[in-house]
Amino acid sequence: MTDVLADYAEEQGSRTAAPWRIAYAVVGLATFWEGRTVAEVTRQTCEAYGKKRGRSAGTTRRELGVLRAAINHAHREGRITRPVAVHLPERPEPRERWLTRSEAARLIAGALGFTFAECCDLRSRKVKWALWDREVAPARLHLPLFILNGLYTGARKEAILSLRWSQVNLTSNRIDFKGDSGDQKKKRRARIPIPTKLLPHLRRARLRGVELGFVINENGLKLRDIKRAFASACRRVGLKDVTPHTLRHTCATWLMQRRVPIWEAAGFLAMSEETLQRVYGHHHPDYLKSAAEALR
Repeated sequence: MTDVLADYAEEQGSRTAAPWRIAYAVVGLATFWEGRTVAEVTRQTCEAYGKKRGRSAGTTRRELGVLRAAINHAHREGRITRPVAVHLPERPEPRERWLTRSEAARLIAGALGFTFAECCDLRSRKVKWALWDREVAPARLHLPLFILNGLYTGARKEAILSLRWSQVNLTSNRIDFKGDSGDQKKKRRARIPIPTKLLPHLRRARLRGVELGFVINENGLKLRDIKRAFASACRRVGLKDVTPHTLRHTCATWLMQRRVPIWEAAGFLAMSEETLQRVYGHHHPDYLKSAAEALR
């Protein structure tokens, strides 16, 4: 089994948007499945893996999904005679956490080094959305810019971190998260107009960047991940249960609260209309309004 996992990581990992995620999953999987064969992958052993791993249902589901992909890859390459079923935990309910406008402002403040106590006085200090324009070390600017991109585009973390200036047209005011590669792994990324509130931040950031460089960078280099710095900013200003993906939830929620049509919001977020309606539709002020009024 460990050979199947190693072959998959080596041959397919580099073709994914986030190869380290596969690597992380393979490390956990290999520890449990070492010495076992593909034939030993059953419902019982998959459930035993989840208990042994001790992670959330969502994490366990993703890791076992890597196991399933590795087995299917080995079968396609003719290394095993048949694939086997990998039993995944039930898909967890989508997270409801999103940020209010004031929480979003606090998060940006935390990204710039403000403490919770200082955030309580933000209004009197006139610290608003342009907060990160204050004089700070250039190396610290990547996190607030990441947060602003997440809030106003709803793009996934990896799409923002891999965005290059060549994909940002500040003349026609458009962002192409998919790029020109045509890579199928980017099919869920959007080509969108730059939101009005994000545009001035990108224009200022462009003055510090290079034409082919990454929009979100540290000393000119692409960030591998931003979770640690993001978590530190959240702790600094007292925000709980907030992750980089919360920014996507927030953008979707704000779009619904502003009565943006489902089809248009879904296109902007590169999300299916069904998912947007199911997860975020209840935030729309007119959600089920016709049904309620029909019962008068």
